[in-house]
This record gives sequence, structure tokens and C-alpha cells, in this order.
Amino acid sequence: MRTGWYLRVGCAAAMLFGTALSAAAFDPGRDGPGEDAPLSSDIRALAPLPAPVRPSPAAMAPTSLSAPPGVSARLLPGPVVPPAANASAEDAFRDGTRLYYAGDRKAALEQLKRAAERGHPIAQWKLGKIYETGDGVPVNDAKAFEFYREVIDNHGDDARGTPQAAFVASAFVALGSYYLKGIETSAIRPNVDRARELYTYAASIFGDTEAQYRLGRLYLEAESSERDPRQAARWLTVAAKKGHPGAQAMLGQLLFTGDEGLPRRPAQGLMWLTIARNNATNAKDDWIREVQEQVFSVASENERRRGVAEAQDWIAKGGNN
Repeated sequence: MRTGWYLRVGCAAAMLFGTALSAAAFDPGRDGPGEDAPLSSDIRALAPLPAPVRPSPAAMAPTSLSAPPGVSARLLPGPVVPPAANASAEDAFRDGTRLYYAGDRKAALEQLKRAAERGHPIAQWKLGKIYETGDGVPVNDAKAFEFYREVIDNHGDDARGTPQAAFVASAFVALGSYYLKGIETSAIRPNVDRARELYTYAASIFGDTEAQYRLGRLYLEAESSERDPRQAARWLTVAAKKGHPGAQAMLGQLLFTGDEGLPRRPAQGLMWLTIARNNATNAKDDWIREVQEQVFSVASENERRRGVAEAQDWIAKGGNN
């Protein structure tokens, strides 16, 4: 199963790398994976739903869960009931979710593991997130990696728009990040090429905004042999149009300064930086405000006026320029 999946990813990546990508090849109006499929209340409670096209401060506010952008951490209705010993995967997942929000992390973990052993992809994803962030357990990146890998081994071919698609895309992104840095005391070593393949798969097949942003960043890394500013601009543009503040800021800085094969567009760069600052509502977004202020301070008066005017026009039109 795993060998077949890695071959599919490799083929998909090779095809994508061999083709000149453009932002027009993607639908920037889509919010990402899973937006068309109705989710049950249990799934919505944990789902890593992508950021909206036109995020508001409330939409970008941090949640009580350490989850991908757009997660709504809501208590599930109904009493907590003792789980049955022979519960199905779906029943075990539902019980685990209720126990989790009731604050019983130990019992929740047992039920989520039971659901994961029965192949429940969302339970596997949630366990990966729990061990990655140390949510009620010691941080264990090796365990997190294995749970994420279970998700993509069994669901890497799932269609975009299915209820679990957002979780599958998030698992691809998580594995890509682990391959970028490696995991100490494990066999997972830094592998930039593998990380790029995983990001590319999630960004293109699932249309995942976070993957598109991280792929754009990866193409700008100075130490990468595949550094490609034009490719970075394409991916960052797709994510920026979907409302990703980090992608908007990085794209703005790239356009303002220019790069190899990418001429300067200072006014457009200031436009994206101004939009990014408007959407930067979290403490983790302080770097966006710093970059915007730095660029604004060195821009000419004409560049400032044009950039701010275009940003205001973009915001007024709801990001539909």
C-alpha cells in the first residue's frame, strides 16, 4: 500500500514539476478541500477546514485546539456516555470526541486509538495532532508521524470534496514538515525533495491553502537546489487569493524586492503587504506587521499611494479583483 502510494506521489510530482504551473490553472475561489461536502457535527468539531476566501478577524482568531487554519473548536451536544467495548470505528470516534471535549483526555485517547486501529482517518489525524502538539500527552513526533502516515497511506487517493479530504491534506502537510527537519532518534532524516513532493500533492490534488503557502516558501529557500522565485510567486498567489495572510505577506515582499527572473512590482507588492497586515490578527502574525512597516518605510511616496489604494480597492471588492 505504502509503496504504491509513494510511486503515485512521485509520478504526480514529476508531472507537476515538468509542467509550467500558473495561478490561472487553479480556482482561487475555492476555499480548499472538502468545502462542498456536508460534515457531521462530530467531524466539524475537529475538522481542519481551510481559511475562508475573505477572512474576518473572527475567522482568523486562534482556536482552543492546535489545528490547521479554520478549525472551529466547539463542544459537541449530548451527554458523555460510557463507550461500548465492541464499538465500531465511527462510534469509538464519536465517543472519543465527546470525551475529549468533556476534558477526559485519557479516556478520549483510548477511544480515538480504538477508532484509528479500525481505520478511521479523522481519528488517526487527531491522534497525530495530539502527539505532535503534546495535547494531554508528552510530545512524540515519531508517533505523530506514524498516525499521519496511516492517513495518507489509506486515503491519499481520496477525492477532493469528501468529508475526510481536509484531514488527508493536513496529514500531507504535516508529513512534509517532518521531512523538512527530520525527527531525532528516528529513521526520519531531513529530505527536502520528499517534503516538496508531499506539499505539491496536497497543494494541487487537494487545493490545500496551507500546502500552497509552504510550497511557495520552499521554492524561495536559498539552500534549496530547486529554488525558483517564479514558481514561488505562482503558488503564493494562489494561496494569497484565498486569504492566507502569510502567503499575502511573502508574495508582497517578493514582488516589492523582485528576484531572479521576477522583476520588481513595488506597488503590487505593497498592495499584498497591506492586505496581509489587515488580515494579521494573531500574535503569531507579528512578523507580517514588521515586514509591512519595513517595506513601507523604504517605498517611494508614489508606490505607497498606489499600493494602499489598490489594497483598499481589493478589500472593498471582497478580494474579487
